[in-house]
Amino acid sequence: MSSDVHFESTRRRLNGQQAETVDRLTSAAVEVLREKGPGGLAVRAVAAKAGVAPATAYTYFSSKGHLIAEVFWRRLRDHVTEGASTGTTVDRVVAVLRDVALLVADEPELSSAVTAALLGDDPEVSHLRIRIGADIRRRLTAALGDEADDEVIDALEMVYAGALVRAGMGYGSYSDMADAIESAARLILR
Repeated sequence: MSSDVHFESTRRRLNGQQAETVDRLTSAAVEVLREKGPGGLAVRAVAAKAGVAPATAYTYFSSKGHLIAEVFWRRLRDHVTEGASTGTTVDRVVAVLRDVALLVADEPELSSAVTAALLGDDPEVSHLRIRIGADIRRRLTAALGDEADDEVIDALEMVYAGALVRAGMGYGSYSDMADAIESAARLILR
């Protein structure tokens, strides 16, 4: 493998220039969301904002859902949970779940778009959903330490996913859902 390969996107390996183009596209997607909201998001608008041709954008992203799922994946991948390595088991698990739930809470347009994207049926999004789920599961397993149990992790994942769907449906803010996730996690881990 060449040393100028920076990371693997869901569609292919990228050299330095390609990785920079993908970075520009993901940054531009967030800007377009802030300016136009989820309804105004289109791969063509993102390409224009990033200064690339639409065909170039589609080389990397099959849809706007794929693009937004990639934005979330990158944020999650690069985010370190504070408190996930200290305190009680319950405190560590709660720190992981709250942190992930609040990752895009301060950006309502992005959080809404992420929820919609992750619920979509685009095969490229499916691939990212698997990566995201595996990362969250890894974080929960690490937080649980010696107390890690697949059934407990499954229950915590369901609480997390259900709360984010509820937030996406407008039954409360992502901050409200982080509080609900914490309460449920504490009940599960009694």
